[in-house]
Amino acid sequence: MAGAKQPRRYRLPAILAAAVAAALLLFSQAVVALEKGTNRSSLLGQPRQWSTGTDEAEILAEAEARGRGRVGGDSAAGEQGGEFESLDSMLQWAIGNSDPDKLREKAAELETLSADELLKRQMEIKELMEKLKMPSDAEFMKTAIADLNNSSVSLEERQRALQELLVLVEPIDNANDLEKLGGLIPLIQELNNADEGIRTTSAWVLGKASQNNVLVQNQILGYGALKRLVNMGYSSSAAEAAKALYAISSLIRDNEHGQELFLSENGYAMLQHILSTDGNNVRLQKKVVSLLAYVADFQLSTGKSQASLLSNHLFIKSVVDMISAPDIDLQEKALLAAKSLLQLTSDDAVDLQKFSGLDDSLYALRVQLDELTSHEERREYALEVEILRREVQILFQQKFNQVRALQHDMKNDK
Repeated sequence: MAGAKQPRRYRLPAILAAAVAAALLLFSQAVVALEKGTNRSSLLGQPRQWSTGTDEAEILAEAEARGRGRVGGDSAAGEQGGEFESLDSMLQWAIGNSDPDKLREKAAELETLSADELLKRQMEIKELMEKLKMPSDAEFMKTAIADLNNSSVSLEERQRALQELLVLVEPIDNANDLEKLGGLIPLIQELNNADEGIRTTSAWVLGKASQNNVLVQNQILGYGALKRLVNMGYSSSAAEAAKALYAISSLIRDNEHGQELFLSENGYAMLQHILSTDGNNVRLQKKVVSLLAYVADFQLSTGKSQASLLSNHLFIKSVVDMISAPDIDLQEKALLAAKSLLQLTSDDAVDLQKFSGLDDSLYALRVQLDELTSHEERREYALEVEILRREVQILFQQKFNQVRALQHDMKNDK
């Protein structure tokens, strides 16, 4: 989602939420009045189940402080569409939006009720709360999916449904339920929406749902969504391209089939496009080189190399150029990608020639890192990057020596 997961919200109409809060308030006052002449435990069975722990004077004082001159409540009570994060927030909202004088009148009325009348009121409130049990995550998901399937829903409501799903699919059980609830197809269809924001958020939801989840990965891949996501990577909108890359990374991570599909959809050409055309967008560049490093590492671990990673001279050169970028975090990610790509490289001189300029870039980075070590706040990080830089330098030299030795042997064989 995305930030930290938000708590489930109570999506009730404001008037209904206020009714619940008023009922709770009424009962809390009833308990206060009841305690004046009756043993509460004998009447209620569970002494603290319904009590707010606030006496009448405190309630009225709080109402006095919050209520005067206020219309619509405060942000904590969730005035946007009647959304409340807890029943307590409903209560606080009702208090803050009630007339203190009327609250006093209600409190005075309660003092005149008999024990039987108070018990009757308690049962009415319990019945109300039973009717207003909060929907489950699955029910929230069904509602959001229904909005996506409804062509008459406005863009604003559609975006709201997507944002709700973004939070709901974070738990793996909920993500697994997406397909069962019929949510994947409408989400994938939204990737073709004319609105950029809808496309972007849809890709975000798909990425969140499929992250570290092979079941959902394969379900989404089976619907052919990867092709559309690769096309979105060419978007002139950095936000859209970034979320497409996020979704792609989530779909193909630890998924050999996904990586094969990425190759068949010419996904590496899209990555090369970003590196060659978005030179000023460091965020996108970082995503690309991080994805490259991961893909190369996965191929090394599985022993299945995809030749397209090394087939394009400009592609490799773009990674090498990132090592000379002004952003040190990007430089570190480029070093990781170069290290992995070098390990995939054969002893063929042609392959190694694609890394032309690497030696110069590594030397320039060493000078830059030497300067950074003089700054105490950057010294530790600079030393870490320097260790990585040396590893790449050593690996490159080893590859170079292997190629030279192979060429020497071939020459002697002739």
